[in-house]
Amino acid sequence: MRWLAFARRNAREILRDPLTLAFGVGFPVVLILLLTLIQRNIPVSLFELDQLTPGVVVFGYSFLALFAALLISKDRSTSFLLRLFSTPMTAADFILGYLLPMVPMAAAQCLFTYLVAAILGLPLTVHALAAGALSLLTAVMFISLGLLLGTVLNDKQVGGVCGALLTNLSAWLSGTWFSLALVGGWFEKIAFVLPFANGVELGRAALAGQYGSLTPYLWWCLGYAVVLTVAAVLVFHSRMRVK
Repeated sequence: MRWLAFARRNAREILRDPLTLAFGVGFPVVLILLLTLIQRNIPVSLFELDQLTPGVVVFGYSFLALFAALLISKDRSTSFLLRLFSTPMTAADFILGYLLPMVPMAAAQCLFTYLVAAILGLPLTVHALAAGALSLLTAVMFISLGLLLGTVLNDKQVGGVCGALLTNLSAWLSGTWFSLALVGGWFEKIAFVLPFANGVELGRAALAGQYGSLTPYLWWCLGYAVVLTVAAVLVFHSRMRVK
């Protein structure tokens, strides 16, 4: 259970930065409030809550990648990880120790987003619970991607890649703000090869109770989560050997 002790240390590091916690949990809430207000003042259905909420949840998870990448890259820039490399901890122990404390943060972010959506008029049913639970697969994918990038990049590079590039990719290729079918063609095809749109559609299908249509989106999200987590472990292991 070496990774569990390491996970507790990382949880304390996360809790020592309340501003990051508040931003991670609060930013999706602000988005959903703002876009719902816009919807009430326009004559067309653009930001309906049943379509918007799963998308905002997935977009909010993109910031978890930044937080995870910053956490691991900052540890790499100090002698902290070098000292831990002399312990019996494996690369999987390290990655699990970084990943697991981020999952409750993702759950809290999802919970607050759905609660605010419910206050604004979204019916809270068992389908909303299923949508929130399934969205955690997307959260794991984002966190593992952040850990992978944080393993190979320094904290300044992480800010550009995860803070700017990844959030923009998530915004434009997820279908959160507009239907990807409106663009169609190669743009839509590329979007559904990447995990962002699949994560959004997985949440929308679950929220609508359309469990028969979950399968393709579920496999994409699960596949990305597994592949990126394994990749983070392997790359971290190679860095341990170099050190």
